[in-house]
Amino acid sequence: MSTHLSCGIVGLPNIGKSTLFNALTKMMIAANNFPFCTIEPNTGIVDVPDPHIKMLSDLSKSEKCVYATITFIDIAGLVKGASQGAGLGNKFLSNIRETDLIIHVVRCFDDINVTHVDGKVDPIADAETINLELILADLQMAENSKEKLLKKYRSQKERPKSIEILEKVIQHLYLEKPLRSLDLSYEELEELKIFPFLTLKKMIYVANIDEKDIQAGENSYSKALQEFADKTNATMVTISAKIEQEIAGLPDEDALEYLASLGIAEKGLTKLIQTAFKQLGLITYYTTGDKETRAWTIAKGSKAPVAAGKIHSDLQKGFIRAEVISFKDMLLYKNRADAKKAGVAKMEGKDYIVKEDDVILFYTSS
Repeated sequence: MSTHLSCGIVGLPNIGKSTLFNALTKMMIAANNFPFCTIEPNTGIVDVPDPHIKMLSDLSKSEKCVYATITFIDIAGLVKGASQGAGLGNKFLSNIRETDLIIHVVRCFDDINVTHVDGKVDPIADAETINLELILADLQMAENSKEKLLKKYRSQKERPKSIEILEKVIQHLYLEKPLRSLDLSYEELEELKIFPFLTLKKMIYVANIDEKDIQAGENSYSKALQEFADKTNATMVTISAKIEQEIAGLPDEDALEYLASLGIAEKGLTKLIQTAFKQLGLITYYTTGDKETRAWTIAKGSKAPVAAGKIHSDLQKGFIRAEVISFKDMLLYKNRADAKKAGVAKMEGKDYIVKEDDVILFYTSS
């Protein structure tokens, strides 16, 4: 998996997908009140909000700041029958396959002025509609893949383990359950990596609630969706896409002040990104100096040479050691020299596992 996070935003038509996308990316794509207003997927790359960058930059007097980025892809609204091609479903499902994580926006608000594709607001039915289409697409792929493998190894006594695993997958999908809720071993997951199953991807449900419910942070619709998410091994974030769009063009200070007046502590974008990082097992480390302060995104559990390779492959090849200071200690001692004197700057070797918020200086042979 790439550590440049790519999130596909999916959902039924008219549930607030494009409004959320506009808010997240500040790209004002028309969000019209009729089905299939999004045909080609819209893509936006945005900086990951990170106050640590500014703090480190001030300490180092950096000429520039470089934030980690996240890509959001607004994929057209899916409908019943998408797995069979309805509503250009095959094209849209292909768009989803190319993403690392699925953000499933579900309508959790009443508004007589916004048409619902099924004529009524029912978040669980909406979520089940999308899930079933993803499950059916996976089932078709699993059965086709199994058939091809059986033909390929028909004359051989031993069959590859992947056939047995695909049989397990097919049985689970027939129960109309996503593959992320199937108990799979590490070895089985490795075997399945060659098959781009949609329901193996991590999923975040976004409960799109009304402005009047934002202070409470929930309503009866979002409560029901939370229970549904828990049952399908997914997670949920509650957002008012309308409010997020309203503050999208405001300076950060004004946006946070407005949110505070509504009883909200942080932007929906921040909450969504934090949840996405957690779901995908990603962490951030930093490099800082007079030229630039930069955030780097790596998989949790990565060793120091791998982290160095994020900067440049030559740094990984020629890795000798890494000087590591925690962000907290860097903030306390202000610079590397004083951190060294205090004994909190650690020299680490190739087996060091990088931690969240490490501030690192790499030493190489080149």
